Formats: sequence, structure tokens, C-alpha cells
Amino acid sequence: MSDIETLERQILDAIAQASDEAALETARVTALGKKGSVSELLKTLGSMTPEERREKGPLLNGLRDRVGEAIAKRKAALGEETLSARLAFERIDVTLPIRPETTGSIHPVSQVLDEITAIFADLGFAIADGPDVEYDDYNFTKLNIPPDHPARQMHDTFYLSPQADGSRHVLRTHTSPVQVRTMLAQKPPIRVIAPGRTYRCDSDATHTPMFHQLEALVIDEDTNLGHLKWVVEQFCSAFFEVDSISLRARPSFFPFTEPSVEWDLNCDRSGGQIKFGVGNDWLELGGSGMVHPHVLEMCGIDPERYQGFAFGFGLDRMAMLKYGAPDLRPFFESDLRWLRHFGFAALDLPTLDGGLSR
Repeated sequence: MSDIETLERQILDAIAQASDEAALETARVTALGKKGSVSELLKTLGSMTPEERREKGPLLNGLRDRVGEAIAKRKAALGEETLSARLAFERIDVTLPIRPETTGSIHPVSQVLDEITAIFADLGFAIADGPDVEYDDYNFTKLNIPPDHPARQMHDTFYLSPQADGSRHVLRTHTSPVQVRTMLAQKPPIRVIAPGRTYRCDSDATHTPMFHQLEALVIDEDTNLGHLKWVVEQFCSAFFEVDSISLRARPSFFPFTEPSVEWDLNCDRSGGQIKFGVGNDWLELGGSGMVHPHVLEMCGIDPERYQGFAFGFGLDRMAMLKYGAPDLRPFFESDLRWLRHFGFAALDLPTLDGGLSR
């Protein structure tokens, strides 16, 4: 066996025994590198006679080519082995059962909003919407709230940076600006509800800086307090899913209504829970009243011809009352344990005929 054949066998054996790409690279450099064994032999062609080059040239070039092909094949084989090992390690057994993980649920506030929407839609109300960042004029002035009213102060309201003209926008403190926008945009009769996020500087077990509110507005030629009481009664009976309820009216004051009324709902607090429609106790429900004539006038509605009523309450508080949540703060903490307990099935949409909270 010639020296070239011996060298070729040694090189091919080293290539075949390379267990990874690093070892294969070492074998390549040893054979075909700048100072590799094959490269050193190729350098000797320059000092040979023409007859020797004709004899040795094809042998050495053939050796170089065969070594290169062997390296390429081994590299491909190593790549396939690496891929096969990775696939075997990372493969998923699709025959295993699916783990019983939570797939998501409807938040109680969203559920309550759907329930309330279904109730008011049945009563003939439309849904109105407005921006969270509101004009001071819509949030206060057109609602008959004077400049020195405490609600306008920094300790109660989130103000944004001043505009070029010196005016300041606010994060709306109630959804009443939606009523203003509705009255400015359409003529009576008007019958809408305005749900949405609101913002105030307050935080404890029953208050958060951001919360949800819903207000209702009715404007017509013959609207009166009797209509207001009937709508509140129908809503409470449907929402709390009781046959009948009793309401108690208390006189109050709101700048945008006159007269103003706060409603209490009869309940039973015994047994560590609240039941509505029974008992001799009372629970505050929300504020309401007849829309102030000055508000109608500022919104372009003739107070001599039209009158209306409005009422509102907190969606978060309604969810707490109906579903027994003791603290408002977890509503906004994204605790999966709390959401699993109080959440609702995604496809379990509330309907009046099928049951709101089935």
C-alpha cells in the first residue's frame, strides 16, 4: 500500500469517527487546513518535474476531493443525528389527555353589564357611549355643577395637562357627560343607558380610582317621577331575579336633577347574606331625579316642552351585591383564583327568558 493510500485511510477513519461537528472540524483542519497533511503534499507539486507532476498531480487532487466529499457527507449525517435526537427529546405525545386548565371566563363586571343591557334593551333603551377623557364643560358645566363645587377640586378629580387655550380635560368622574353628548346630538324623545369606566381620587374596600358606572336617561314631553320609580322597580326585580321588590325614596341633592331622589332597596341581612325582595332592612341603591331644566336648556332642549329623568349606580357595586363579593379591590387585581371563583362561562350569555345568572 502506498503512502498516499495509507494517509487517505487514516484521514477517512478520523472523519468517520468524528462524533460531533467540533471533532469533524478538527479532522478537516488536520487534513485540508493550511498546514494539513493533504495541503502539505499538494505544496510539493511545485518542486516536482513535469513528469512527476503528471503522475502525482491526479493522485493528490483526487485525495483532496475524496476527503472533501467524506467531510461533507459526515457533516450531513451529524446534522441529521442532531435533528433526530432533538425531535425525539422535544416530541409531544398527542395521545395524552388535555390537562384541566382554566380556558378563560367572563369577568363579573362584564357579566353584570351584559345582564343590565339585556334588561334595559327589553325596556326599549339604547346604549350610548362616550370618551374616558372628557371636556370640563361636558363633565361639569353643562351638568349645572358650579365652579366652586367640591367635585371640581384636585382631591376628587383627575385633571390632565392644560390645553393651549388654558382649558383642562379630565378623566370623566361619572358617565353623565354621555347624557350631555346624547342630548346635544339628538332630539327627544330620548331613552338611553350609558355604561362605562369612570375615575375619581378614592381607594378603599368599596371605592377604587377607576370603577364602572351606568346611568339611564329618559327625555320626553310627559315624563314624571312615577315613570322613574317604575323603571327602577322593573330593573331591580329583573336584575336580582325576584318577583317583587319594595323601594324607599329619600330626598337628596344633585346639581343636575331637581327634584333629586335616592332609592333604598328592601332586603334581609340575616344569615350572613343579603336577600332582596324580602325582609325589613334597607340597602342604598343609587341616586336619581328629574333632569334639571337648566341642564336641558344648556343642551339645546326646550325645558318648557320637555322634561326627563335620570338615575345611576355603580356596576361594580351591583356585581358585589348580586354575587357576594365582599371587597371591591380584587375586581381589578387579576388574581386567577378570584377570577375562577367569580367568573362566568364565556358562552353563557344572559337572557331574560333563559335566566340572567344561570
